[in-house]
Amino acid sequence: MFIAPRIADKKDWITTDTGDWEIIIGLEVHAQVASESKLFSGSATDYGSAPNTQVSLVDAGMPGMLPVVNEFCIEQAVKTGFGLNAKINLFSRFDRKNYFYVDLPQGYQISQFEFPVVGEGEIEILPIDADGNVGEPVNVGIERLHLEQDAGKSVHDLSPDETYVDLNRCGVALMEIVSKPDMRSPEEASAYVEKLRGIVRALGTCDGDMEKGNLRADVNVSVRRPGGELGTRCEIKNVNSMRFIRQAINYEARRHIDILEAGGEIDQETRLFDSVKGETRTMRSKEDAHDYRYFPDPDLLPIKLEQSFVDRIKSELPEMPDVRKARFMADYGLPEYDARILTSDKVKADFYETVAKGRDPKIASNWTMVELFGALNKAGVELEDSPVSADALGGLIDRILDDTISGKIAKGVFEKMFAGEGTADGIIERDGLKQVTDMGAIEAMVDKAIADNAAQAEKAKENPKLLGFFVGQVMKASQGKANPQAVNEILRKKLGL
Repeated sequence: MFIAPRIADKKDWITTDTGDWEIIIGLEVHAQVASESKLFSGSATDYGSAPNTQVSLVDAGMPGMLPVVNEFCIEQAVKTGFGLNAKINLFSRFDRKNYFYVDLPQGYQISQFEFPVVGEGEIEILPIDADGNVGEPVNVGIERLHLEQDAGKSVHDLSPDETYVDLNRCGVALMEIVSKPDMRSPEEASAYVEKLRGIVRALGTCDGDMEKGNLRADVNVSVRRPGGELGTRCEIKNVNSMRFIRQAINYEARRHIDILEAGGEIDQETRLFDSVKGETRTMRSKEDAHDYRYFPDPDLLPIKLEQSFVDRIKSELPEMPDVRKARFMADYGLPEYDARILTSDKVKADFYETVAKGRDPKIASNWTMVELFGALNKAGVELEDSPVSADALGGLIDRILDDTISGKIAKGVFEKMFAGEGTADGIIERDGLKQVTDMGAIEAMVDKAIADNAAQAEKAKENPKLLGFFVGQVMKASQGKANPQAVNEILRKKLGL
């Protein structure tokens, strides 16, 4: 039986004329297992293949076809269980979950009911509000992780009168990660999914691509008076972005409150989220376990894992995001914010470590997070497809550190690199951007700036802020190529500051 003893922070309560309300949230996250073949057949799992080209007789539910468990999928589930700090069950079993969909040719889904491969666990999340403020850590309990096969896909937009069925996805292995109802705000829910995504990507057990549907969440929402009895929950199916998760929870919680305050009751049901209208709508009445008539699958023997199998997986685990974050702070001296952003995703962390190798860690962090991530976000490009590689970005930083170019010029060089114009060295050479470090040449430019602005030079001692004016004059004369530190030193000496 689910209980929810934790009371939300008051800032997360919803206040109406009748008093305060608290949101109770639990999530069932479906993560597609990173496997080249399906859970019970040898069919491929390539995304974007022509419809119905990756379907075996088992996937199509043909009579007499027997499923065979993919051992690699079991291994991926166990590995994910360790990432969730969860109990690995040496005994698990597959069951038949009976329901009818046109894209489920067997007439049932092979899942795990009473005996999942992974039991209870826990992860820590850091909720972040819309203003970027980081909240207090929250521990979210994991109820279970079980394996199941995915259904196919119904296509409704090819004809006004017909529904087409694509069975390529049918039988693909899913890990359903079920949380306890430990979240109390939309921000906590999206932080939880973000954390799960980082974990499975670090482990390599799921690519976490929400746009492709490889990671999606069923969101369970109810409301109660703070600390009171749990209300009736509704499930919002297949939400596939952090933003939509937050929007769906906000809408659904307020819908519940409006009904309850009007004297009504909440019907337990499954709903869909309309991302265009920003609202949920009824899909079907919510089924309970008995509605699915679960029973052990007679075609599959129970799974009995050897402890040596589990121990071997544990010994081969990669560095997890929380451990990597602590190392970034300790070894690179990064502030918590930088380390958190850079280790939230394995691709980001790997990229940063390449850029930072042998270079100033904070400068590497700034250029990775501010300049590169900013440019990628603006262009709508993923880091994996970045036009500037980690080695190329490191090469640009090298030219700053050896005083070949200034930081200001480097930003212009980066823009050209991002536009595909070549490497930092090539652009610097082509455009004649090398920094002027000849002290004699800089001194001559300083003397000219002072001579051309004698009145301001006389006032500089009384008004030291005029130093900035003279720096600007010299940098303008040098087309931004003069070494700023040298310019400042010479000007202070000449102006008597």
